[in-house]
Amino acid sequence: MKFLDQAKVYVKAGHGGNGCASFRREAYVEFGGPDGGDGGRGGHVYVEAVEGLNTLIDFRYQQHHKAERGGHGMGKQRHGRSGADKVLQVPVGTQIYEEDQETLIADLTEVGDKVMVARGGNGGWGNLRFKSATNRAPRRANPGEEGEEFTLWLRLKLLADAGLLGLPNAGKSTFLSTATAAKPKIADYPFTTLNPGLGIVDLGPTTRFVLADIPGLVEGAAEGVGLGHRFLGHVERCKVLLHLIDCTQDDPAGAYKTIRSELEAYSSELARKPEIVAMSKVDVLDKALVDEQAAAVEAVCGQKPLRISSATGAGVKEALGQMARVLGQLVEDDTADEESEIGWSPL
Repeated sequence: MKFLDQAKVYVKAGHGGNGCASFRREAYVEFGGPDGGDGGRGGHVYVEAVEGLNTLIDFRYQQHHKAERGGHGMGKQRHGRSGADKVLQVPVGTQIYEEDQETLIADLTEVGDKVMVARGGNGGWGNLRFKSATNRAPRRANPGEEGEEFTLWLRLKLLADAGLLGLPNAGKSTFLSTATAAKPKIADYPFTTLNPGLGIVDLGPTTRFVLADIPGLVEGAAEGVGLGHRFLGHVERCKVLLHLIDCTQDDPAGAYKTIRSELEAYSSELARKPEIVAMSKVDVLDKALVDEQAAAVEAVCGQKPLRISSATGAGVKEALGQMARVLGQLVEDDTADEESEIGWSPL
């Protein structure tokens, strides 16, 4: 299935049904009076997050979504039925924006989250509603109200606990394939990864988290250069980042600075997330050269980088263990904050 993380849709709620102007006319019934029913309500349009979806590809081929119109009122005090609602099913993690692509309507982060994006029109009143002591035979009936219609943008941001960052060909996909059961495309040229990928890291019965791999970033990614600008949003939800640096390149310290500058340009909140730095492909160079490259990176990042070889598996478990410890610490901090807000309780 092709991955699609952004889609433009047109939604239209149903119009309300028209009210009916009718009079009761039966033999032997004197002064029958008005008996026109009300029109039914038009259907609403909802967007709901469901399990089993991981792409917005369905909205590439069907962009117009309309709810059913309400039924018209009829004589003999018969009201029109309400129109059927329209529910758009999207993956968990989908954000809904207005047509300007800046105004956020809703962020669906859990299964079952549901939001109304277009309200159906109310049904019109029949002439029975207008009967009064001074107006015994009203001949007016209201038309149904029009339903709302909007153009919306759907954006999918993957829900992952940890994310992989790095320049193109830094070894992110190889690391993902080694650490998880995912099977991303791996090749010896840049921009092998064109779409984000997810994998589940299983370190034991109580330690499991989701790892995301995004396409490589290049200088100017925050302004739209390369592929990274579009996919940076997928790591916004990550709690910890693993920054992979290819130790075989000429300037690993410059590579680190490039990624950090792009993160800060895209989002200051993203740049403040916990980061683990690691040198990848250490099996290619001898130890002296790896030490030299690692020292240059340590001078600019302020932490001692890990040394990883995804091809041989060296250092992979250590990196996963560090990510798991950071995630566990974040969970403990969140729990402590909640307890402090609630206060002590004997229950």
